[in-house]
Amino acid sequence: MHFKLIIALVEDNVTDAVLEAARDAGAKGSTVITSARGEGVKKSKTFFGLNLETQRDMVLLLVEEHLCRPILEVISDVCKFEEKPGRGIAFQIDVEDAVGVSHQINELYSVVEEEL
Repeated sequence: MHFKLIIALVEDNVTDAVLEAARDAGAKGSTVITSARGEGVKKSKTFFGLNLETQRDMVLLLVEEHLCRPILEVISDVCKFEEKPGRGIAFQIDVEDAVGVSHQINELYSVVEEEL
């Protein structure tokens, strides 16, 4: 079984909705790192040196490769990434190896067989 890591940088007010949608699309677990910040094409706005941008959360999802694209799409839909710049991003990277996921593999076999 081959896994991919989805990394989603989302506004903190949609994190719970992202987690619920990802689980509904097949994700079995997640890790959330709070209070991340970053910049896009345009520099962040400040007011007397204080950042006016909303806080971001980094959502990490280790998912089976056949489930990755549908999960990315629901994250994009929930966050409305394509509707307005600066909403966040999500991307996937290959995972060469992983340990501690054997309990998920047993659960995923039937789901992946349906996808194939």
